Amino acid sequence: MSGMRRRAFITLLGGAAAWPLAASAQQAIPVIGILAAPAPPYTENVSAIRRGLNETGFVEGRNVGMEFRWAEGQLDRLPAMAADLVNRQVAVIVTVGGTPPLAAARNATSTIPIVFHMAGDPVSLGFVKSFNRPGGNVTDISLLQVALAAKRLEVLRELVPTARTIGLLINPANPNVETVVPELRATAGKFGLQLVVGYASSDSDIAVGFESFVEAGVQALLVDADPVLLTRLQHINAAAARHSIPAMYVTRQYVDSGGLMSYGANVADAYREVGVYAGKILKGAHPTDLPVLQPTKFELVINLKTAKSLGLTVPQTLLVAADEVIE
Repeated sequence: MSGMRRRAFITLLGGAAAWPLAASAQQAIPVIGILAAPAPPYTENVSAIRRGLNETGFVEGRNVGMEFRWAEGQLDRLPAMAADLVNRQVAVIVTVGGTPPLAAARNATSTIPIVFHMAGDPVSLGFVKSFNRPGGNVTDISLLQVALAAKRLEVLRELVPTARTIGLLINPANPNVETVVPELRATAGKFGLQLVVGYASSDSDIAVGFESFVEAGVQALLVDADPVLLTRLQHINAAAARHSIPAMYVTRQYVDSGGLMSYGANVADAYREVGVYAGKILKGAHPTDLPVLQPTKFELVINLKTAKSLGLTVPQTLLVAADEVIE
């Protein structure tokens, strides 16, 4: 049966209840389930996963399939989506968007291999036993975005040296809160800066947060690594521009969409590694034997047009250090 006819046949059967994956899995290609907290299409990162799979000999539609479950920032949907992927007996689950999808996947299965992608420390959060020997059925790459929070503050301070009050926009439901906030308070204190924290997980929260920043006299802003905030990047960028607050972000998606500056791990390269690990597992590797990777590529991206609109002159030291300057 051709690929087109097979897809048509599966569609005709009508979804999960009628799809006998247990029997068909032996006859058809393996399927990777993508459990994602953000909204689709996340095009660049999905393409990076495919590149990683290609490096291990897997091509979507030829010898591997991919099924996507997008929570679109509604994290309460993740447990049901994870359970659905488990019921479909996917060969591997790849989680995208930090801790929430990883927690949902791990709660749904202790046997299907899980390849995760997150900003925090998976050891301290209890997802793996160690970086070298993860244990259980989960492994992959930790971007260590939380550990880079202090570095972002230093770079932001170099761009806006007169700023004495720094804002932090963070999702209160993100488990990284307990690490990021104290660390940034300590770093800010070393520089004689005041840190004002704004908690947000919705558009209305973001609006209230920026109002509190303005009232507190915030002169520069850090936006935390969080999938819920990332799905609202346009809203955050617009608020920062409206209130003329220079903002530092974790990922370049914000900067590509008009944000001022980002510093963090090269996300596309990290997602490629996700694909590589998924491919290795499809070839028989066990997550326990695959150490949790840490990023080796970091990037500083600056949007000069946004800097000019904020009346900022980017120091030559930052321009030279930048991996990309958007004109």
